[in-house]
Order: sequence, then structure tokens, then C-alpha cells
Amino acid sequence: MAVPSYKVRVSVISQKGECHLGHKVGERWLIEGGKTPGGVCGAAWNAIYPYIRVLAAGGEFSWAKDKDVASFACPDAVNPVVFELRRLRE
Repeated sequence: MAVPSYKVRVSVISQKGECHLGHKVGERWLIEGGKTPGGVCGAAWNAIYPYIRVLAAGGEFSWAKDKDVASFACPDAVNPVVFELRRLRE
């Protein structure tokens, strides 16, 4: 049985303080095949990538209100950037 593979859209939905890479609310990337999109902070990518893989493979998070959407923050506690991960069912 083949594992499903969905595209995942990553959007910056919140940013406090000063992000050292300049991420701003409204930035978006489309993730296909697990490739790192250009311009995404490496630390943030390392933090959100495992969750992107869960959504891309059809998995869910028990705490999420919407099984296709979850939000996670980068590891910078002083200047957090929050990313929304959305599975696209096209």
C-alpha cells in the first residue's frame, strides 16, 4: 500500500520581536517532496519539518481542531515566529 503524499503550505502567522532572518507575517511556501524552501531559517525548518512530514504523509495531531492544520513556533523564544502548516487536499 502506497503512503499518501500531500503538499503542505507553510505560512508565517505571527512574529514577535525581531526575526534575525526577517520573516514576516504573510510569507508562504509550498512544500512538495520534503525539500527545504529557499529563504526559510534553518533553525525554524528543523523545528517544523517533522510536523510537515506528518501532514504530508496523511497523519494527524490529536490536539488540532482541524486535522489538516497545525501551528508551530521556531525555537527563538525571544523573537518567536509562528508557522501554520496546512495540508492541501487537491
